[in-house]
Amino acid sequence: MKKNSKIMNALLPDNKIYLLIILFFNCAMIYYNAVIAVIGFVVLLMLTVYSVLNSRDKMKKWTKYIENLSQELGNAAQSSLINLPVPLCLVNLEGKLVWYNSKFSDMLSEKNILDKEISKLIPQLSLEDIISGDIESLEIKISDKYFHLKKNVVNIDDKHKDDSVIFMLYWLDVTTYVKLKTKYNEERPIVGIIQVDNYDEVIISTKEEKVPFVLSEIESKINLWASRLNGMIKKYQNDKYMVIFENKFLNNIESKRFTILDEIREIDMGNKISATLSIGIGTNGKNFGQLEEYTFSALELALARGGDQAVVRKNSNFDFYGGKTKAVEKRNRVKARVIAHALRPLLDESNEIFIMGHKYPDMDAFGAAIGVYRAAMNRGKEAYIVLNEVNESIKNVYDLFKDDEFYKFISSNDAIDKVDVGDMLVVVDTHRPSFTECPELIEKMDRIVLIDHHRRGTEFIENTSLSYLEPYASSACELVTEVLQYIEDKVVLKDIEAEALLAGIILDTKSFSFKTGVRTFEAASFLRRYGADTVKVRQLFQDDFETIRIKSDIVAEAEVIYDSIAISVYRKAIENIKLIASQSADELLKIRGIEASFVIGIQPDDEVVISGRSLGEKNVQIILEKLGGGGHLTTAGAQFIENTIDEVKEMLLEEIDEYIAKG
Repeated sequence: MKKNSKIMNALLPDNKIYLLIILFFNCAMIYYNAVIAVIGFVVLLMLTVYSVLNSRDKMKKWTKYIENLSQELGNAAQSSLINLPVPLCLVNLEGKLVWYNSKFSDMLSEKNILDKEISKLIPQLSLEDIISGDIESLEIKISDKYFHLKKNVVNIDDKHKDDSVIFMLYWLDVTTYVKLKTKYNEERPIVGIIQVDNYDEVIISTKEEKVPFVLSEIESKINLWASRLNGMIKKYQNDKYMVIFENKFLNNIESKRFTILDEIREIDMGNKISATLSIGIGTNGKNFGQLEEYTFSALELALARGGDQAVVRKNSNFDFYGGKTKAVEKRNRVKARVIAHALRPLLDESNEIFIMGHKYPDMDAFGAAIGVYRAAMNRGKEAYIVLNEVNESIKNVYDLFKDDEFYKFISSNDAIDKVDVGDMLVVVDTHRPSFTECPELIEKMDRIVLIDHHRRGTEFIENTSLSYLEPYASSACELVTEVLQYIEDKVVLKDIEAEALLAGIILDTKSFSFKTGVRTFEAASFLRRYGADTVKVRQLFQDDFETIRIKSDIVAEAEVIYDSIAISVYRKAIENIKLIASQSADELLKIRGIEASFVIGIQPDDEVVISGRSLGEKNVQIILEKLGGGGHLTTAGAQFIENTIDEVKEMLLEEIDEYIAKG
């Protein structure tokens, strides 16, 4: 009422001023004529009474007008809420419906829902979601329609704000948008490149009259696979195909784990060697140019991991499928000769050479570094091996070199201080920057050479001047040995250097029993000719009594799951657990019926490690890659800084369960 009075006073003319003027003149008239003054005061009184009565009447009319207008607006608002073309409901703090319009009940196709809990009517929506305000990100499907939610908080009692709150929920129908988005995503183009890994080897190993049948069968199966995707396929080289299909078929082939890989491998039309495929799939590209980039990077990764697998790249993420067979050994030496000839000018043009392997180096990394060091010295270059600490894995072989001033070992900090423009870095036995002895050194180098035999992972040293990544090789020492044979016309190699290289080969092949091909024996034969003593090399692998006891305890504590996988956990923290874990995993494989083994241990700094080994039937690399590790089909590992040993074991068991479930 006070507010209305203020409005009235602002709109009506102020009669008080006129009455005051008349009063002033009446007072002045008393001096001249008292009779007229009295009459004037009577008239003034009458005007004052009239003014007051008239003002009250107008105020009553104005108030009634405002009240009628408010009532009309309230009726209009109430009618609008009830007849709003958008489903609307009110929910109290208990999550119960206190009011809803007809569109809301039509949306649920239910009646008599007043005072029912909304979470029971719509399971996708909880009271916590409503209260927290995180509902606009929800996409709720009801029947065949999709809805987005908008919320408004209403206080129905100003005195008790905390207890008198209701939530007004607006349900916006976005079905058309969702269907359009789904249609767009389903019809997005996917580009794939299919390559026959061993095209030449298959032809060479097949009788001439059988070759057309083998090639026809390969092409027929690839074309049939593409036709199932309603895709377009084009053969643009003898061993390469490009396929384009819609995104909606990708989930299907991923769920079936690219059965085309098995179908090609099972072809038997007189070919002595099974054909295998490498497939690169690119998705989520902004345009066809980016799709092509994603596709070829995925194919490159599949090939670098040994072939016989498919890699799907989704932006910066990679998914791996297949990889069931060992990498096929290339029997010619052409690539080794090409790499050696390419490395020679890089060494000659560089000022100083820095060589490093992975953290906690083993004999393969150390031996490969020694081999590259010898190559650099043979070219008359100053070289350094980056080595931060000598662990139990390399202590015996390191002792052969530590007192010889010819070999220069420096720490990461010294290497960073010493490096200059024009220097070159050679990384051996790893391709993951974070796994190297000094990741910061990679960033400071413009010229980098990579020599590694591990299957390539998603993390990779980019922009290398020369990359020799061959997963078919038994070890990095085998690759370096081959390079040494071609980098000089006359090879210069000391006997202890040959023994270090041979020790690396023996370590990774488990004394020539795993991943051993013709090239492996040829490399070992070359090293033997240059003075490698097999007895001395064998002595490098001798353990002390305590290490033997710990390995025995690990084997004794092992448990077997799925009848063929052994898992052992050693809970006592020891410095050389990585070495002992890997050796213990090898020992577990000697047990009859065991096809894969995992040993979990912990270091004094609370870093938990897993060492995985396999006879080849099961791929330990795929299992440990999911946990952030890597390696080979038969040899892999992983490290954890922020997890306890029990958490790591639980994570490992979950990944093994998933691996077995997927077959």
